[in-house]
Amino acid sequence: MSFPSEVDVAIIGAGAAGLGAAHALKDSDLSVVVLEARDRLGGRSQSVLAAPDVVFDVGCGWLHSADKNSFVAIAEKLGLEIDRNRPPWREQSSHPAFPPRERAEFLGSLDAFYERAEDASDAPHDSVASEWLEPGNRWNPMIDAISTYINGCELDQVSIYDMDAYEDTEINWRVRRGYGALIAAYGEGLNVALNTNVTLIDHSGARVCVETSRGTLSAAKVIITVPTNLIADEAIRFSPALPAKVGAARGLPLGLADKVMLRLDQPEALPVDGSLRGALMRTAMGTYHTRPFGQPCIEGFFGGRFAQELEDAGEGALAAQSIDEIVSMLGSDFRRRLTPLASSRWAHDPFARGSYSHAMPGCADCRAVLAAPVENRLFFAGEATSPNFFSTAHGARDSGERAARELLGGR
Repeated sequence: MSFPSEVDVAIIGAGAAGLGAAHALKDSDLSVVVLEARDRLGGRSQSVLAAPDVVFDVGCGWLHSADKNSFVAIAEKLGLEIDRNRPPWREQSSHPAFPPRERAEFLGSLDAFYERAEDASDAPHDSVASEWLEPGNRWNPMIDAISTYINGCELDQVSIYDMDAYEDTEINWRVRRGYGALIAAYGEGLNVALNTNVTLIDHSGARVCVETSRGTLSAAKVIITVPTNLIADEAIRFSPALPAKVGAARGLPLGLADKVMLRLDQPEALPVDGSLRGALMRTAMGTYHTRPFGQPCIEGFFGGRFAQELEDAGEGALAAQSIDEIVSMLGSDFRRRLTPLASSRWAHDPFARGSYSHAMPGCADCRAVLAAPVENRLFFAGEATSPNFFSTAHGARDSGERAARELLGGR
């Protein structure tokens, strides 16, 4: 599209939150443009064809809390097939690396930790989640590994209040064509300016001036939906400065969760939609989804400091670590049967700088601070502003809709 010089509303970011805001304003009498730094829609969602027969969600992949997830109805309206089978997260493939007795002991320790954490959320003061691990429990490193997949960080960086605030109905579905494909389809037809990187939001005058890589745009109101790390790092600056917003964003950093896709020769040797995890007794470990949707592949997941270490090691490190771990569990014959296809590197993505937000201990109230409008002209959305569905795509989408309602209500 041609770049406009003036609009009623500028929305910064064409991820789920920005697209949700744009849809909510579509039937208003306001002129709206979505400014997106990337050359595609979706933000931290992206579906790619890793091989002719393998769909890979580089970012979000599960319709979490599907019975309350607004993207379910959107997928149905768009005619995209939803897979309603249960995820394999708690169930493990039967293999010697993690025998049933040890799996049961691990899951018992994990559930006991969550029960203690829930009780801790009633305490008068916030605390760090790692304090609620049972001292000396042999499974503590692996419980911490679970946190790296869920929170994108270890428990020593997680607010116990924020952890309790997250709402999970434990109903998790998938989109056969990919969650990223769903969100991209949701954005089709909206007025989006791609390859438009915003660097400054000047709200000192009668109208807001938005400086971008394609020129300056004048808007009456602006909805900001970018990831917290961009606000915290001041990759996007405000004039006059907004120290409360920057401080809130720094209290809600993006953790890191990365994925890798490996082609699997002779796939019939492993179960469809199975799970593979070894009793490795360490936090620096991956977990694996075998043959998602029956595809001939294994999808690996890494999080937290270990994911950052693997990203920093360069292209191919995630795949190499995955193959080594799978071989250690299933035997040396699997090394020749696994071929790297694709992986994510969200910490090195300049427009994300991480995966999804968590509240640092003592910072659970930062979500409300970040979400609050400024001067009835600047509105904020994104998964980090969701009080209960943070770290999810539908939480982001719903927050965009909420910001649009705030904007319309203040006209």
